[in-house]
Amino acid sequence: MKISNIELFQVKPRWIFVRLTTDEGITGWGEMISGTKTETVIAGAYEWGNRILLGQDPFDIERLWQKLHRSFFRGGPISGTIVSGFEMALWDIKGKALGVPVWQLLGGKARDRIKVYSWIGGDRPSDVVAQAQDRVDKGFDSIKMNATEELHYIDSLEKVNAVVERVASLREEFGDKLNIGVDFHGRVHKAMAKVLACALEPYRPMFLEEVVLPENEESFKEIAHHTSTPLATGERLYTRWAYKNIFRDNVIDIIQPDVAMVGGILETRKIAAMAEAYDIAVAPHAPYGPIALAATLQVDVCTPNVFIQEQSLGIHYNKGFDLLDFVDNKEIFYYKDGDVAIPEGPGLGIKLNEEFIEEHGKASINWTNPQWENYDGTAAEW
Repeated sequence: MKISNIELFQVKPRWIFVRLTTDEGITGWGEMISGTKTETVIAGAYEWGNRILLGQDPFDIERLWQKLHRSFFRGGPISGTIVSGFEMALWDIKGKALGVPVWQLLGGKARDRIKVYSWIGGDRPSDVVAQAQDRVDKGFDSIKMNATEELHYIDSLEKVNAVVERVASLREEFGDKLNIGVDFHGRVHKAMAKVLACALEPYRPMFLEEVVLPENEESFKEIAHHTSTPLATGERLYTRWAYKNIFRDNVIDIIQPDVAMVGGILETRKIAAMAEAYDIAVAPHAPYGPIALAATLQVDVCTPNVFIQEQSLGIHYNKGFDLLDFVDNKEIFYYKDGDVAIPEGPGLGIKLNEEFIEEHGKASINWTNPQWENYDGTAAEW
């Protein structure tokens, strides 16, 4: 069996789907992240794919991964997501060819079901109690929300109080039955991260995510001294090598690798195994499209230190299309009592409406994250 064709589709709101076809007619699907550089990802994927993948045996996943990864200049979001999208498509082909889900090829089940959480609040968090009630009514016991809007290096107590009031309102309404993840989203600098971590301590969040940007990872240790709340990070890291400092310092409690960014399914599994050796939990990052989530669930099934899974149904970014719109077997993303069932279908376990993708994947997408400013006009992190 050889890879005979590569196709990419730009799908609103911000998804890039890739389809690999073999000379035996088996197709594999992957997903890449558009971020703010969609055209660059598309061009790079065709350049690398045509040079490295065409004519190759899709079963040789590790060999092809090494060839894709080991360019002289490597790493970063463009390379990371291209490698990831191709890698999950290769696993989809292999699983389909062998008639088994990918998790069967990675060691088999470590669990009976997968707990998931739901997003509330939007980019500028508001109306969190009503949105949380909607999720609770649908059976969720875990949610995540952005902590704050833009924050300066040192900012006002008014903004701190607004964060605390939102989290406090959830704890007051739902008590300890609701698990509350709070995402700082890299918007917060070290000094304010310490203030917020201390202020939120009485409300016992499930975790605090990206309390500072990953390039300021030396600050994690200091912030950890100000809170007993678990700290989480990892969505912007690429490959296991980027996690070495996280594991060495051992102050992060939860890692959040993204299957569509970190290097794919097997790379995520390798990173999770490294984390297990350091007694670190895993909550994979997956706020994008259906293929990336299907691939992530394959990792969850066979990874014992995964404790919860992000998913994007109804997330505030999904404008125009949502998670289920391109999926024929929608039951794979049905959530009951805050859990999702083990995917049993071959490959990634997802059956896509390929005609619908072809119809709606022709136009270019131009998604970009907002450009925020502080009160004085200086650039702020989104």
